[in-house]
Order: sequence, then structure tokens, then C-alpha cells
Amino acid sequence: MVIYEIYPRSFQDSNGDGVGDINGITSRLDYLRDLGIDAIWLCPMYPSPLVDFGYDISDYTAIDPLYGTLADFDHLISEAKKRNIRVIMDYVANHTSDQHLWFKESRSSRTSPMRDWYIWRDGKGPGQPPNNWLSWFGHSAWTLDPATNQYYYHYFYAEQPDLNWRNPQVRKAMYDVMRFWLDRGVAGFRIDAVSRLFEDPNLHDDPILPGKNSYGDPNIQHKYTDNLPEVHEVLREMRRIVDQYPGDPILISEADEPNITELTRMYGNNDEIQLPMDFQIADVNRLSAPEFRRLLDEIDHNPAHGQPFYFFSNHDQPRQWDRYGDGVHNDQIAKLMAALLLTTRATPLLYYGEEIGMRTTPPQRKEDVQDPIGKIGWPEEKGRDGERTPMQWDTSKNAGFSTADHTWLPVPPSSAEYNVAVESLDPHSIFSFYKRALALRRSEPALNGSYVPIDCSSPSFLSFLRKSPGGSDSILVVLNMTGEQRRLRLDLTPYGIKQKSSSPLLTAPDIGAEPVSIENLTMPPFAVFIGALH
Repeated sequence: MVIYEIYPRSFQDSNGDGVGDINGITSRLDYLRDLGIDAIWLCPMYPSPLVDFGYDISDYTAIDPLYGTLADFDHLISEAKKRNIRVIMDYVANHTSDQHLWFKESRSSRTSPMRDWYIWRDGKGPGQPPNNWLSWFGHSAWTLDPATNQYYYHYFYAEQPDLNWRNPQVRKAMYDVMRFWLDRGVAGFRIDAVSRLFEDPNLHDDPILPGKNSYGDPNIQHKYTDNLPEVHEVLREMRRIVDQYPGDPILISEADEPNITELTRMYGNNDEIQLPMDFQIADVNRLSAPEFRRLLDEIDHNPAHGQPFYFFSNHDQPRQWDRYGDGVHNDQIAKLMAALLLTTRATPLLYYGEEIGMRTTPPQRKEDVQDPIGKIGWPEEKGRDGERTPMQWDTSKNAGFSTADHTWLPVPPSSAEYNVAVESLDPHSIFSFYKRALALRRSEPALNGSYVPIDCSSPSFLSFLRKSPGGSDSILVVLNMTGEQRRLRLDLTPYGIKQKSSSPLLTAPDIGAEPVSIENLTMPPFAVFIGALH
């Protein structure tokens, strides 16, 4: 399965208001099917004050009118199913908006029946929060509510109060939310900020680390607000809910765990998360063959035997060539990253526009910033607008995203060169490479087989075999992770392969289809070789 993340505000505007919407997504389903996508993950489209652009939810069982209606959503599900595309919802379990009816009731008085749905505590003293916990988005994680003279806890913005997952009523309400969307036909959930569901009830201070962050706060270790063991009990309960529905609904976790060992725990005993997002792979942030080799091997041998789940870009981080690129070979590096994502033994996640090489385009002026963290942390922290700019379809107005005079974020100038229409005509474009790589996943049984690292001492090349489940066919993948031309000499006899040559299936730069010697393989800077061994 190949999953494709859509940021709905930025994918396709169908009504000319400058903001993407559900009907816009529906209108592009043929594109996604033809690209080779099996499932789409939709960032939040629930009613929201948009403090965190949808991750502050005021109603979990409705669609924000900005994006359309529940009828539009049902139509999207129906049309996606016709094209064998599954729809995965973003499930924001950790917190609600402060405008949610639950929180309004909770803050109404200390004796409210919903008071314990959130985390309320007395301060240490006048003007002093209960402890030193810090928000991910800057400053104290506690906000004083003057009406009741207590503080409420928020891991993120003050407008995003954390739910109290120790309260059985909260669990029931949140599980009913899952059932609401599963009953409408969604194929599962990506669970936002899942490791932050619990915090230490004894309110121990977090350890202070050296230095300060971009908001001017001390660096802290989130020891008492992250990865508490109770998370796994909730994940097992969530899994039991989705397992009651047909079609094997999927659970994806946003689990930016500190290492593969912690990530592996998210699988449970095949009774928790099927696909925990692997931030270790995503955030290597440099082309290092030894580092990728180590991480790929570690996750491939994870003790839970869980399916790896890789990605390089999403709505919260700059696009991958702006992190991995060298500024000279970025288009070639884009193809190398595509090969790495789409040929390893993992379920891959693509971020919209990745397939055309969209660039990160951050705001140049503070007054243009939409993302609140960019306003808080400017200029060191410019926010996440740069990776959320509108999808670039063609060379028409606003790159085909919208007919509006002003779009919610500007369309970058790079859209003239990097768009679907232009790149579709170029067999050597980033888009053409992605399409061919995605087609190979479907046509080559070996890409559903085992992963075998080779040439394991090379500082320059990441090389591996993919072997079909029956073992009759193998595919060789070689990635030159350096900016220099290098020569490679491979002997595959230790792996039961006698062939001395390989027939290219997909290469960048393109070298044609004639078999080449793997005993003397010349690889240009950041080159990709994917070849058959029959």
C-alpha cells in the first residue's frame, strides 16, 4: 500500500475561495489513482477556530463549512472506493479546541460534571504554574483560568487543552468519535501526538537541559509528559475498535520516538498500531549511506516483526530536498529519495506535491505568516507555511489550485517549472520518476519480498537486494549518496546470485535498458540504479 498525505487547505479549491476543500480532493481522485496511490490521509477538516489550522477541533463529528459538508465527505468516500482508494482520517486524540463544548462546560466551574475531562490543577502560588512543564509551541504548558483560579494543561497552544485520558468518560466519548467515522466508511486513522496522551499525575518537574529553544525557553526533557506506559493500554483499546470493522482498518501513529526500540513498542503484540511513523528514517537529514543502512537494518529486524512505515516530508517539516539537498543536485536528490522511499521494505507515505518536487517556500515577512508558531518564534522559527503551499497542477492562474485572486498561502514562483502538467511531458522529470517507481512496486513481486543489505561497509553507496517471496526473482537497488562519480564492484554470489549483470528497470540519470555489469558499475553523483536479476 502507498499512502498519500493531503493537506486539504492546499490540495484543490473547487469553489474559488482560495482554500482547498473536499470537492476539490474528489475532483483529483483520478490523478491519485493514475499515480499509483492506494490510500489518502486527510489532515483535519473538522470545525475549528483554526488556531493550529484544524488541529484544534471544536467538533469531532462534523465537517468545517470551509471544506464542505458531511454529504461532500460521503461522496468523497464513495468515489474513492470506486477507484480502490482508501480514506484515512486524522484523529486528534490528545487535545481539543478551547471552543469545544466539552471544554466550555469543563471550565464553567470547579464542580462541573465535565471538570475532570481536562487537566486542572492549582498553582504553586500566586502567578506560579503548577510545575515547569513547557508547551511544544513555546512557554509554559499551563494557562490560568481566572474564573475558577485554576490552571489547565496544554502540551501545545493554550487554545488546545489536553484531554484527561485517565477519565473513562473521555475514553468512551473519543472511541465513539472513531466509530462515527468508521461507520461512514473511513479506512482508519492517523493518530496525532499519540505519545502525549498521558502526563505524570504527581506533576514532577521535567529535567532541565542546557541551552534555550527558539522561543527563548530553557530546553527540557519531556520526561513526565511523553511516552508514559498508559499510552499502550489506550492503543490496544483503539485497535480492538477498528478490528471490529470490515476491510482491516489501519491505525497510524505520529510517534516521533527517540529510537527504534521505543518505536517498536508501538506495534505491541500485533495488537496496537500497524504503522507507526518512523521519524528516525525521516530525520536523518543528511545523505549518509552508513546511517541509513544502520536504521534500515534495525527496523527490518524489529522484535515486534512490525511492518516499517517510512516518510520524508509532511505538513510539519520542510520538504525533503530542502533538508537533504545540496543546492546543486536537488532534482537528482529528489529522485534518489523517491527510490529510497519506494524500494525499501516499508509502507511508504508521500506528502502531496512530493511527486513533482515542490519546494519549501517560507514567508519572507512576519506579517505574511499564517502559522502561529511562526509569529511567536520569528525570525528564528518561521512556522510551517513553507511546506503547506498550494499544490502545483499546471501553469494557469495559481498553478491550477484556485481561481481566486488571493489564495490562503501564495503559490510559489517555482510552480512555473514544478507542476504536474509540465513534468508529465518530460520523461526525465521528478514526476515521471515517481510514476515509474510506483508502477514498479505493483509490477515486480520482489518489491514485496525480503530486504537484504549488501556492500555493507561502503561509505558511499546504499545497496540492497529485494527478493520475491518465492526467492526466484531479485531486484538490485544501488544509491550513490555522494556528490561525486563513483565506481562499484559487486559480487552477489554470497547471496545465492550468480549473475554478473543486471537489466535496468529504473535509473537516474537514465542509462537505457541494456544490461550492465555489476562488477564494474559507474554511478554519477546521487545516481539511482534499480535493476532486475533473473
